[in-house]
Amino acid sequence: MAALAASTPAARPRQFRGLLPRMVSAVILGPLCLAAIWFGFPWIDLMAAVAAPIVLNEWIRLTSGQPVARCFAILYGLAAVVALLWLRHQPDFGRETVLWIIVSVWATDIGAYFLGSLAGGAKLAPTISPAKTWSGLIGGMCFSAVASAACGLAFSHGDTIALALVGVGIAAIAQAGDLLESAAKRRVGLKDSGHLIPGHGGLLDRIDGLIAALVVIALARLIAGGAWPWA
Repeated sequence: MAALAASTPAARPRQFRGLLPRMVSAVILGPLCLAAIWFGFPWIDLMAAVAAPIVLNEWIRLTSGQPVARCFAILYGLAAVVALLWLRHQPDFGRETVLWIIVSVWATDIGAYFLGSLAGGAKLAPTISPAKTWSGLIGGMCFSAVASAACGLAFSHGDTIALALVGVGIAAIAQAGDLLESAAKRRVGLKDSGHLIPGHGGLLDRIDGLIAALVVIALARLIAGGAWPWA
């Protein structure tokens, strides 16, 4: 009966209790992040210089007593910082590429949060992150596909269908990055990587999916010779 009651419409608003602090944090931090990306040097570099030690410290916290995992986490975090700066400072579509990645990952988070909360259903990875569902993953993929295609239209570059498919891939990568951090938190018995951002926990809790997307897309662009991956 308790499980039935938890699934009723009256009980569902409880799933959105953390929505207000999330929205406030996004309204404050989002424009600052976008401004740094838009104006580039030196603002994006300063943002990376501030964020990097925070992210690395949180990864170190999540890999306590695990030297191999800690080495991987530090390299992974540094790779994301290098990827961000390398992508942004590209002479061709550098700004557009980073904005596209961030918008697609944000869309993934929004779609996964709302559709997962409303639809519920089968768990995506119950032993790692019990709150995540397959419906949330599908919602994130759909939102990211639309956002990715919309970025291409806004920047007048890339095929719309190809961009939508790439957006689905970005959502999958972002969710994998999220699960990677969730596994690390579960292993050390922590709910959040830190307490820096109200409603989100640590900085790593907010950008775990973005880190994964930056690393993968930077590698793809490197292999493609500096072009947009979908060009």
